[in-house]
Amino acid sequence: MLDTLTFLLEKLFLHIKLSSLLPPLRREQPLSRRCERDESAPQPAGAPQRFQRGDLLEVPRTLFTHFGIYLGDNRVAHLIPDILPALTADSRQIQEMVTNTRLLLGVLSKRASIRVDSVEDFAYGAGILLNAMDRAVPRGPLPAEEVARRAERLVGSVSYSLLWNNCEHFVTYCRYGAAQSRQTDKFCEWLKSLIRDQRNVVLAVLLGLLSVMCLGFSSGTVLPTILVPFTLWMAS
Repeated sequence: MLDTLTFLLEKLFLHIKLSSLLPPLRREQPLSRRCERDESAPQPAGAPQRFQRGDLLEVPRTLFTHFGIYLGDNRVAHLIPDILPALTADSRQIQEMVTNTRLLLGVLSKRASIRVDSVEDFAYGAGILLNAMDRAVPRGPLPAEEVARRAERLVGSVSYSLLWNNCEHFVTYCRYGAAQSRQTDKFCEWLKSLIRDQRNVVLAVLLGLLSVMCLGFSSGTVLPTILVPFTLWMAS
């Protein structure tokens, strides 16, 4: 069952992953707004660190891109879904590195925390991009100390939403002063284009007719066959 849920979530984020490979829209930004320490190449988690307090760290994980704020002394604050705090009060178990299973169950149960981990545990074996988001966000970063203090003040349990309150919202609030998520924006744009594509109306009609033929004529098959294509048509 867990493997099936993981597969479905991977499919959900497939478009987001592919979209991230496309070249971003060019935006003219004043040079003063760009971080002078932007790094385009990922740094291995175990490599000699050039991170400074207040830096935004970015790593690819299984289902999405994960973000955190570097606090100094090899510590990273990050928002991560985690089911374990709901199952045990053992702080030693909770503080252990969050596995993909814990993360997935946290997503499904909408439980998360802003926690402080080592750079190695945060990266989970992946390379780290340094302040890469500075090139994509028009608003310049706040002073580094303010970024780190914002992150430290928020440490603790939080509500979680896959689209509306995730790790990217956390780091953009800390570093730029306003919570936003490019991953969410890309998914919503993909969903909008899907709804606007009128070919999906025809597909919905065909699937509805197929369900009526296979499952029989009933309100459970006829109503969706009518309502789903009608809704898609009106929204397209």
